[in-house]
Amino acid sequence: MVTKQFDGPAEDADLRRADSLAREIFTDIANKWAFLIIEALGGGTLRFSGLRAEVEGISHKMLTQNLRMLERNGMVERTVHPTVPPRVEYTLTEAGHGLRATVDGMCDWTQRYLGHIEEARRRFDG
Repeated sequence: MVTKQFDGPAEDADLRRADSLAREIFTDIANKWAFLIIEALGGGTLRFSGLRAEVEGISHKMLTQNLRMLERNGMVERTVHPTVPPRVEYTLTEAGHGLRATVDGMCDWTQRYLGHIEEARRRFDG
């Protein structure tokens, strides 16, 4: 499978521009719930209830909103199985797996610098 490359106006890919498509996408996916959902789905396909169990603290509403946004942006694929009741599963797309690599890097960075950040906060707050 070949990833499509952006071939629109350069302004649409410029995160610094308030009206760029890139900033709109970045605003959608750069939130804690989206990152945690991407991380959870990195382990494989999950149903809604499984995702909710994996992402501690997320409400039904926030999980629904973020899954819809991630699906709209092509990061998550939603599959409805024709059973009674319907079984719905979520999985990462190729783009979602690409984003997961970035999320994993951020998780690694957080673990590496957690002590440093805690110390900086103590100094700042003290």
